[in-house]
Order: sequence, then C-alpha cells, then structure tokens
Amino acid sequence: SAEMVQVTPFLLVLSLALMAHGLSERKCMLTGRWINDLGSNMTIGDLNRKGEFAGSYHTAVTATNNEIQLSPLQGSQHRTNQKSQPTFGFTVNWKFSDSITVFTGQCFVDDEGKEVLKTMWLLRSRVDNIKDDWKATRVGINIFTRLHSQKE
Repeated sequence: SAEMVQVTPFLLVLSLALMAHGLSERKCMLTGRWINDLGSNMTIGDLNRKGEFAGSYHTAVTATNNEIQLSPLQGSQHRTNQKSQPTFGFTVNWKFSDSITVFTGQCFVDDEGKEVLKTMWLLRSRVDNIKDDWKATRVGINIFTRLHSQKE
C-alpha cells in the first residue's frame, strides 16, 4: 500500500539513528585480549575497584637476541566517571631481558564501533655505564585492536 511505502523509509532512518546512537554510547573496556600493528598480543585481566589490572604480554619483536618469553604486565586505568573512553598506563617487565617498557594510552571506540587502544611507549634497556645512558631509551607508538578467538 502507499502508506507502507512512506512509513518504510522513516523506520529505516529511525533504526539507523538508534544504531548510531548505540555505537557512540559503547564503552571501551580494557579487559580481554589485544593485538597490535606489529603482531604482539596481550591479555588484560579484570580491573579492581581502584582501576588496577594485571596481565601478560607476548611481544612479536625484540631488540635482543634472546628467546622471547611471555612477560607480566601491571597497570592502572583512570577512574572513568561515566566517560566511555578511559586513559590508562601499564608496565611490562620483560622476562627475557634487562628491559622494561611503559605504555600509556587511551581506549577508544572508533566510528565502526570497534575498540582501539592508541598507545605510546618508552622502552628502557639496561646499559653498562652512565656514559651510555643517552642511548638506553627508545620511544614508539602502537595501535591495538581486540583479538577475537576463532570461535567468535
């Protein structure tokens, strides 16, 4: 009928508007498994009431010749106060070298509703003497996306 033809576009527009609103309201959650642009992956456990979390990091790249091992991470998320895209930081204490990396970043929900972690890091390597301090810290950025299991 003619009425149905007029109502259908309205309902389509309404449902799209509601879906888009739902995406913008989605919270970015740190807990879970993530993979970055270099192929490294990490698992972040549940946050406690203070926003602290622990997890593990498996790097795909290393500045050493040592065999890569799963390494522990510890961090903290800023209290979100109902904001859905929290800032966070965490430290990875590398099991296979004398190095430590600190990451800082923000958890975003992108335009397609996907969670993304935008991070910047400092990697501190141990040096033998203070004269080599100038070359002991590297800086970089990584973008993490949620890692889904094959079942999902």
